[in-house]
Amino acid sequence: MGSLIILNGSPRAPRSNSRRYAGIVSRHYRGSVEYHNISRTNHIELCSKLENFSDLLLVFPLYADGIPVTLLDLLKTLEQNPPSIKPVISVLVNCGFLEYQQNDIAVQMVELFCKQNGYKFGSVLKIGSGEAILDTPFKPLTAWKINQLASSISHGRYRVLHTTLPLSPKMFIRASQKYWINYGKQYGVTQKEMASLQIEPAKTKE
Repeated sequence: MGSLIILNGSPRAPRSNSRRYAGIVSRHYRGSVEYHNISRTNHIELCSKLENFSDLLLVFPLYADGIPVTLLDLLKTLEQNPPSIKPVISVLVNCGFLEYQQNDIAVQMVELFCKQNGYKFGSVLKIGSGEAILDTPFKPLTAWKINQLASSISHGRYRVLHTTLPLSPKMFIRASQKYWINYGKQYGVTQKEMASLQIEPAKTKE
């Protein structure tokens, strides 16, 4: 039975969807699992842990068509501080786009890191519409794909998986607009304010 360490590369890791995805992986993985958020100060600590695990799963959201700087900084540290025994690196990445293929470049970035630094590249799960998918009736579909990911890692039968909301682009736009309007209401933000290009209130002259 293998052992898995999950690292959350989301810039808002403690309250992120990536954390929710990681939780589902932990429940389905057959073996020992350890989970950590990546912070600015724990890179060396995390690098030193990796040699104790057969597999590493990087869980993160898509940022500007690539990996977030939180994860990028860790990979830079890992490049200079490799473990004596290198785990197989797998990826779970999600994006807010309906098309899961939007995650391809981010996956390729991790795959290139593995190739250049002597790590075996493992399984991949690319999730589209990731910001809201766990709060829809289609959550079981996503959970099933995550279950498949966890199983592929634990059995060493690495594969590429993907999932997204089974909606047309028009339906997705309508549903996402409704989602964000309701999300804004939770924090007292109106639809007009969300549509504004103004980030902060204008300063009044004294």
